[in-house]
Amino acid sequence: MRRKGSPWTGLGTVLLKETADHLTSARMRFLEILVFLAAIGAVYAASQRIRQTTGQDPFVLLRLYTTAQEPFMPLVTFLGLLVPLVAIALGFDAINTEHARRTLSRILAQPIYRDALLMGKLLAALLTLGLLLLSLWLLIAGLGIVLLGVPPSGEEILRSLAFLLATLAYGGVWLTLAMMCSVLFRQPATSALAALAIWLIFTVFWPILSGLGAQAILSYGLELGGAAGQSAIEQTIGRLSPNMLYGEVTLALLSPEVRSLGPIFLSQLEGALLGAPLPFGQSILLVWPHLTGLVSAVVLLFTGAYLIFQRQEVRA
Repeated sequence: MRRKGSPWTGLGTVLLKETADHLTSARMRFLEILVFLAAIGAVYAASQRIRQTTGQDPFVLLRLYTTAQEPFMPLVTFLGLLVPLVAIALGFDAINTEHARRTLSRILAQPIYRDALLMGKLLAALLTLGLLLLSLWLLIAGLGIVLLGVPPSGEEILRSLAFLLATLAYGGVWLTLAMMCSVLFRQPATSALAALAIWLIFTVFWPILSGLGAQAILSYGLELGGAAGQSAIEQTIGRLSPNMLYGEVTLALLSPEVRSLGPIFLSQLEGALLGAPLPFGQSILLVWPHLTGLVSAVVLLFTGAYLIFQRQEVRA
């Protein structure tokens, strides 16, 4: 018999408890050390190169995210690889650990519903990831001021904050995917391997598969404008990957000179040749479909995990 009351009863309790567990766990300590050491190294190397090659650049602090110097990769590339791993580490054992410890039935015997349990775990992991990214953003801004001696402009702050939110949405996709695997598989190792396998497919193999898919579509005799049509199909298939969506979002937000994420029209080319950066509002409009796609993926994956979890047997 269903208890009376709101289905979100106990949400705050789960949120606080899970957040405390994440922030004090040894796993999170290792991830924090890895992220901050790599970020400090990448920012320091980028600042050295910026000093040598950049003159009067109005977006010099944004170059800290996109400039690279051996042996470090650009910071934005590093985040694109590491944020999914951090998100998977936060979510791959969210539910199946409770099954393994035989504590799930005890938790749900309290005035805590499945809705509140699953949502609380998601919000706690997102809050933990958001705190990590916010700390990283503050560290990069502070190091940029110290190493380059240039205070950030309002445009740079807005663009970097938008990049921070986009990174959180990108991490949310992999977090909800890991939670779905945690609901589907009773063994934490199995759910972790499944989530990592999907991440590997989208990171390594999806660009290859999108090219093969475009060629397969064109092989059926569809006339879509030759090479331009194949490129458009390949880009459309590629955008089914959260990695490509995130890559295009970061390109538009951190490089104000980017005026298009698809074919470049003559008017756009003239603006680029004149050296006029795209205003922040126009860059947001450019990537708004990508941001909507990332948020929609989070909602769909969480909805799938929620529906599966509601139908599962939880008695010990």
